[in-house]
This record gives sequence, structure tokens and C-alpha cells, in this order.
Amino acid sequence: MTGPAPRRVLPALVLAQFAGTSLWFAVNAVMPDLQRELGWPASAVGTLTSALQLGFIAGTLVFALLAIADRFSARRVFLLCSLAGAACTVAAWFMVREYTALLLWRVATGFFLAGIYPVGMKIAAQWFPRGLGLALGFLIGALVLGSASAHALRGLGGDLPWPSVMLGVAALAAAGGVLLYLCVPEPPNRPARASTLEWRALATLWTDRRVRASVFGYFGHMWELYTLWVLVPLILATRLQGATLSLAAFGVLGAGAIGCVGGGWAARRFGSARVAGAQLAASGLCCALAPWALDAGGYGFALWLGVWGITVAGDSPQFSALTAGNAPPQAVGSVLTLTNSIGFAISIVSIELFVSLAQRHSLAALLPWLGLGPLFGLFAMRSLLRR
Repeated sequence: MTGPAPRRVLPALVLAQFAGTSLWFAVNAVMPDLQRELGWPASAVGTLTSALQLGFIAGTLVFALLAIADRFSARRVFLLCSLAGAACTVAAWFMVREYTALLLWRVATGFFLAGIYPVGMKIAAQWFPRGLGLALGFLIGALVLGSASAHALRGLGGDLPWPSVMLGVAALAAAGGVLLYLCVPEPPNRPARASTLEWRALATLWTDRRVRASVFGYFGHMWELYTLWVLVPLILATRLQGATLSLAAFGVLGAGAIGCVGGGWAARRFGSARVAGAQLAASGLCCALAPWALDAGGYGFALWLGVWGITVAGDSPQFSALTAGNAPPQAVGSVLTLTNSIGFAISIVSIELFVSLAQRHSLAALLPWLGLGPLFGLFAMRSLLRR
């Protein structure tokens, strides 16, 4: 962390990532208002979230197959995608009463998020090759807070109209893109830009044992992460409502930033694999404890959700650090982007499955099954954990 990077680089990266990823749950945060005003069913939140995830998958596939992040300036890609994502959110606000149009605009927003989240990680990997676990801890911690920020804006705004929330998030994302472009220079000693797609480099997701272990661990993590985030308001609604529920949702989702940053510091001593494995195991234990925790007293319930919120996201930076550290240097951006694409495809399956089942089954019966993801991830990581 004390290499050639100017001091402003990491704070600017963190703030830009926070701002850009605030687009993720802009609609989720105002869904209660939209459901009351427009009569949408409870399942709409899952469909709209999956629409954005689908757009992100399409975007990451296009970015990976065209090697966008490795052929062009990552700073410019981040700026253009932040502005485009903000414009899509403004369009979603303008056409929000037409459900089909809203779905399409959320797909488009997800597409441009593919130029924000993975590209931000690529920039961090270029600037901080020796402190990547910690740098990504800050960066993905910012992503977690950015994703949760719409809930905070909704909770703190009280009677703030839902259009103001959506437009505020769009403005924040655009500002993040401009901030990164102006304050983060091109990294020194970066690898030569790829001129064509490197198929052999992308194939390391399967052919390289170390890359495969971290990538498959990440896939198990993705089965759990976004589905939990979608279900958190439903879990909290068993005890809270209104602005209090929104602030509590921000607290649970935002707690993941503690796991990301704390895990980054711990990785300097224990290594990224052990930190990721420990947090994955802890979040899996929270899945298993759900039937008891849902009926626990107030403090027990809060402690359970707090620990789950911290650990469910805290392993993500270390998976990315492991993958970036083992991937071919000239194709880090493309490998990370393709990994994200597959991971978010898994999250769509999980979100649609659990949101659908939640209409017919209790949360106590459903939540333990999220633990299948951490269990698979730990099995996939066994070679890294032994090392």
C-alpha cells in the first residue's frame, strides 16, 4: 500500500466505487412506495433485481469477450459507464409506471454496472499489486455501502418522495465517474493493452488449479450474497416497518463493509484464502441458525443479522484478490469480468428460486438452504486452504 500510488488514489477509488454502485438497489429501496401506489405484487422486487443482474451478466460477457477493460483505458470505461448508468436510472424514474419499460431500463443499468464494479477492481489491481487484499477490501466495502445507500437515503429522508431517491442516486453515480476520471491517473508500469481476446487466459478459470479454486469459492459465495440482500427487508419486516426498517436494512447490508475492510487487514497476516474461508464458513453457519434466530429475542436477532451481514460480503474482496493474483497479468480485467458474469448468473437462479418459494414457505424453512453456497465454496477452496 506504500508503493507508487499517490495518496489520493485509494480514497478516490473507494468514493467512486461507492457512488457508482449506488445504482444497484435504487429501485429496491422505493419498492414499498411503488407497490402501494401502483399495486405491484411482492414478487416484483425479485423480478426487478433479477433484471438488473441479467443486464450485469450480459454486460460482463460483452466486456470480457471484447476485452474492453484490457484494450481501453479503464478510467474512461468507468467514467462512461457511470454516466450511462445514471442516465438509465433517470429514464427508469421517468417511465417507472410502465412496468415493462422499467424492467428494460434496469437491465440496461446492470449492463453498464459491468463497467463500474469489475473495472474498479482492475484499476485497484494495477495500482496496488502488493496490497491487493487490503485495497480490494476498501473497494468492495465501498461497493457494499453503495449498494445499501439507497436504503439509507430512504430511511433518513423520512417523507422524501421516491422520485427524489432515484434521481439522487443517479446524480451520485455520475459524480463518482467524474471523480475517478479526474483524481485517478493511469497506473505506472501497467501491462501492455491486449489487442485481441486471449482465450487461453480466460480458460484459466478451469485449467489453472489456483484460479479454479478461488473462482468456484466465489460462485458458492454468490449463491448466498444477493439473495440474502433481497430477502433482508422481508426478514426485518417480521419486526419493523417504515423508515426504521429502511435504516435497519442499510445497517445489515452496510455491515458487509466491516467484513470487507477488516478482512483486508486480516489478509495481510493470515492470507486471503484463510480469511475468505473463515468468513464463508461463518456466513454458512448463520444460514443454518436461521430457524432459531428468527424467533430469538431482540438482541439475539440483531446479533445474528449483524454477523451475517458482515460475513456474507466480507469474503468477496479476498476471492477477487486471489483470482487477480493468479490470473495472467495481461488479462486480469477480462478474467475478473468473466468470473463476475458467471457468479451473477448463479445469483439470478438463487434470487428467483428463493423469492418465489418465500411466497409459499416460511423464512425459517428457506434460509438454511442458502448455506449450500458456502458449503460448496469451502469444498472448492480446500487446496487453497491447505496451502
